[in-house]
Amino acid sequence: MLTGKKVLITSGGTFEKWDNVRGHTNLSKGTMGCYLAEGALEKGADVIYMHGVFTQLPEHQNEMKLIQFEGIEDLGNKLKSVLESEHIDYVIMAVAGSDWLIDKVFDQQGNELTEKGKMPSDEPPIIHFKKAPKILAQIKNWSPDTTLIGFKLEATEDESFLLERASTRMETAKADYMVANSSKSLYGAMEPHYIIHRSGETVKVDGKMAAATALINAISR
Repeated sequence: MLTGKKVLITSGGTFEKWDNVRGHTNLSKGTMGCYLAEGALEKGADVIYMHGVFTQLPEHQNEMKLIQFEGIEDLGNKLKSVLESEHIDYVIMAVAGSDWLIDKVFDQQGNELTEKGKMPSDEPPIIHFKKAPKILAQIKNWSPDTTLIGFKLEATEDESFLLERASTRMETAKADYMVANSSKSLYGAMEPHYIIHRSGETVKVDGKMAAATALINAISR
C-alpha cells in the first residue's frame, strides 16, 4: 500500500512556444499518467499530478493536487520547487518532454524576429533550435531520497537496443526504475512495456494500463 506516501506524477507532453500563438508539442496525451495516478490513488497515496497544457486529467482529479506546466523549462522549475519544499516519496516521470527549445527566429532575409506577439504569417520563418535540459538527471540532486521512476521511449523494434538504452538512462539519472517502450506504443494499445529495476530485474507487460498497474504494484510492495 501507499497510504501516507506522496506520489508525484508528470504526465503528457510539453508545449514549446514559438511565439504567443504557435508552438510545438508531441503526440503524448497523458494516458499512461492517468493510469498511474488512478492506481496510486487507489493504493492510498497522496497524488500530485503535474500535467501539460493539452494533457487529459484523471477521472478522480478532484482527489489529487493538480499542477499544470507548459514547456520543459517550466516543468523543471515547478518540479524543483515542489521537491525542495516538501517530502515526495515517489516521482514518476511519465512526461514526454521536448528535446528541443526555440533559440532564435529569423525572417527569410536573415533578420532576427524579436517581436513577442505573433510571427508574421506572410512568409515562413527560419527557426533555430537549442537542446532542451534533461530534467530526469537533476531530480536526485533536488531530492536524493525520493524513489525515481523514469521512462525511455525509442523508435526501435530491437528489444535489446531498447533495454540497453533504458538501462543507460537509468544509470545516468540514478533512477530506481525505468519503463522502456517503443514509439509504436503511441499508436497501439497493447504494445510491450518493460519495467526495469536497478537490480536488473525486468518485467515485460503488454499495454499501458497493464504497465501502470505493474509499476504501481512494484513500488507499493
